[in-house]
Amino acid sequence: MVEFHFTQPLTGDSPVQLLEKDEVVAVVDDSQEITLLLSHYLNSQGFTVVQAASAAAFQDLLQSKNIALVLLDIGLPDRNGNELLKDIVPAYPDLGIIMVTGTTDIDIALGCLRQGADDYLTKPVSIKDFSRTVLNTLKKRRLVINGRRFQKELEMTNNRLRFLHQLNYKINTVYLNVRELKAILKAILIGITADEGLRFNRAFLALLDKQTGRLNGHIAIGTSSREMAGQIWESIKQQGLQFDDILNSGLGDQNPTDPITESIIKSLSVSTADQDNILAHALRNKKTVHVEQGRAEGCHVPSSLIEILQQSSFIVTPLYSPSRSFGVIIVDNFITQAPITPADITDLEIYASQASLAIEHSYLYEEMAHKIAELESVTTELKKNKDLLLKAERTITINRISSQLLHALRNPITSIGGTARLLTRKSKDPYTTEFLKIITGETDKIERTLEDLFSYAEESELPPTPFHLYSIIRETAFIFYSRFKDYNIEYELKLDEAGPLLCLNENKIRQVFSHLIRNSTEAMVQGGRLTIEGIERENNVTICISDTGPGIPEELLQRAMEPFYTTKMYGNGMGLALVKQIVTTHNGSFSLENNQPHGLKATVTLPKP
Repeated sequence: MVEFHFTQPLTGDSPVQLLEKDEVVAVVDDSQEITLLLSHYLNSQGFTVVQAASAAAFQDLLQSKNIALVLLDIGLPDRNGNELLKDIVPAYPDLGIIMVTGTTDIDIALGCLRQGADDYLTKPVSIKDFSRTVLNTLKKRRLVINGRRFQKELEMTNNRLRFLHQLNYKINTVYLNVRELKAILKAILIGITADEGLRFNRAFLALLDKQTGRLNGHIAIGTSSREMAGQIWESIKQQGLQFDDILNSGLGDQNPTDPITESIIKSLSVSTADQDNILAHALRNKKTVHVEQGRAEGCHVPSSLIEILQQSSFIVTPLYSPSRSFGVIIVDNFITQAPITPADITDLEIYASQASLAIEHSYLYEEMAHKIAELESVTTELKKNKDLLLKAERTITINRISSQLLHALRNPITSIGGTARLLTRKSKDPYTTEFLKIITGETDKIERTLEDLFSYAEESELPPTPFHLYSIIRETAFIFYSRFKDYNIEYELKLDEAGPLLCLNENKIRQVFSHLIRNSTEAMVQGGRLTIEGIERENNVTICISDTGPGIPEELLQRAMEPFYTTKMYGNGMGLALVKQIVTTHNGSFSLENNQPHGLKATVTLPKP
């Protein structure tokens, strides 16, 4: 007999706090009266109740309903309740079980508890005992479930922290080359989508192309198939989500995507100037954007992006450092359609910061490697061209001295010699004539010496040799590398590969570009930009050397190539005159013109063989 007064509640705890929304309580008893009484009381307390009169019917209910608690009669018509425990306890570990029977045999009660039942009630059941037993069983069940859930969350948190620690250690102890960066970025996306990580279904990485200003799809992790996803993450589980293991096992080099995900990453290409695109918006504002059902607070979500992703709810997280932006990470739950929580967003931003750090280190590595290679090239070229530079400087000095001596001494010596010869012819005194002949002879010697000096300064032409023009210009420019750095001059060489093969005098051509580059650097002592561009045509090649210096007044521009003409910024004039002479000798052309708004442009055109 069951004695109940239905006005008395179970306790202060509500059923909602003890059960999930779809969980129910089962009353399994072959007595219709007891089943109705227990069900009615439980219903009055807010529980959803299902009923069964046999073991077979109860097992059917276990297949179709989410049963949290069962009030199980021991004496069922088709099977003993004790025997039924052997099947249901291992199969349903979260099921709360209260055995109900009319016997008071203590051995039977202990046997039920040993086989996995949570408690034991004897008929007639008092309301006080029934209330306490039901609530205690549900509370114990909830504690066990919550404890297991908390344990799993702690393990997941520990795995995430361990992953982040290993990732941070890896990034901070080495500079990453391009291949290693790609592997680490893939490992980060794996951590975002792995079951031990953030558990997102898919992750897409788009990186910023500095030259085009576009965000282009780079890497994708995930699949649109549950089966494939299970296979991928099971292999990662076996590795224990160790960062080094992911890299070393090759998971970082493989791209576990299906054709749909692969096509999505290839389709991602967005201009950062596109104000309407959410990817550009997130990168521009350096702020995570949460899209829910195609809408996001404060920005427009284009339908084209939703069509590409085939998903209307996702997160866009920017990748950036204090000095520059790198790209975005897009994640979603395409398979499970699970909601994205604020905690998920916070964890994603942590992973994104690690990805940003990896990219920043890789870029620093590339820049450092480029600088080292540039310095090594400069050092090599300086060693190779040291003698050439000294020779060029010596030639300039000799040209200046010899030209000044020739023009300063030639006229007086010629006058002295001519006068001495005239007096020799008119003199009748042999004694005087002898002295005049000495003067005439010595002036002849001086004139020949001056001619020899001038000839040495001009040098005899060397035979032409084949050489690649652009290579010669690069080597000559590297001679002035330290001057570029000292004067804060930026330089750009628009020269494709080695350039055309010319057959001219290599040393003379080097001298031409050495003069022009030196003149440009001397014009930009406060900093500026030097541009050297090659334009190759069918019959000739043109080299334009432009600077951002003060230029030359138009009325004085043509005089700049005259001998002995000098300006403060552009050398002594003899160098430009020599450039013109060398280029003309090689059947080429040389010109100067002012750039707008300021600067000078020197143009050298040389014939091709």
